[in-house]
Amino acid sequence: MLTGATIEVVNLMKRYGSVEALRGVSFAVNEGEVFGLLGPNGAGKTSTVEILEGLRTPDSGSVSVCGLDPQTSGAEYKYIMGAALQATALPDKMRVAEALDLFGSFYPKRRGTEELLGRFGLVEKRSAFYSQLSGGQKQRLALAMALVNDPQVVFLDEPTAGLDPQVRREIYDIIEELKKEKKTILITTHYIEEAEKLCDRVAIVDHGQVIALGSPRELKQRSGSVTRITVRMTKPETNGALGKLEGVTECRAEADDYLLYSTRVPRTIVALVKHLEEQNNELVSLEISAPSLEDIFLELTGRRLRD
Repeated sequence: MLTGATIEVVNLMKRYGSVEALRGVSFAVNEGEVFGLLGPNGAGKTSTVEILEGLRTPDSGSVSVCGLDPQTSGAEYKYIMGAALQATALPDKMRVAEALDLFGSFYPKRRGTEELLGRFGLVEKRSAFYSQLSGGQKQRLALAMALVNDPQVVFLDEPTAGLDPQVRREIYDIIEELKKEKKTILITTHYIEEAEKLCDRVAIVDHGQVIALGSPRELKQRSGSVTRITVRMTKPETNGALGKLEGVTECRAEADDYLLYSTRVPRTIVALVKHLEEQNNELVSLEISAPSLEDIFLELTGRRLRD
């Protein structure tokens, strides 16, 4: 654990009937840090966040946010915490400005409606009904409502799920702004690029357990010094020979490319060129890169993140 951490989660357990959603989850988040829970659907991310938000009770284990217990601290906790859930539902006929006024009325300290409308690009939609908003506008409104009380800690559960790339980038910009304000932010996501772009540290979660924790850079450095080589050729391989090249620990096809994971890159490339010559095949493109978080997840679990 991190001494003096803003968020502390210790050995969290949660069961739904015969399903063990959380099996001893532990991590800590420092003040002003953007921390990501990365994993596939059903990994236990949302259960963890809902316990931190005070919406669910753990079977065992403990959580602390700013020194408070979400289960017992009542209004005091609600005043320092903001949350955007996976799905936000408001009455169809509620107007945007009305929603912000209503949520702001719940707190003794609040940000002004006009400020939030401007910050989240909703000025022109201030009088629009909730039912008239696009998916991206609804998500921006959800984020504005999460910040209406100017919280110290913000929980964002899959904040960009289902949004198109342009809106996703807009949400990223908002989160970067919050980071500059030294807000402590916990994000759940199953988007690799989201975790790499936004998070100072990441906990990779699978089957209710944290299987790796660190900064994206640290996690990549722990991946056994394996380098990824992305190869595209004029003719497809059918005999599995690429996986037998010198230095290659794994080979898999992805669309028109082959991903080779090598511990001896120069020798792998020499062997690849020789193999292509023997097969009367030609190289279209070759890219050498460090392993991504997707690769690390595959290495740790034997399956892709979205499986």
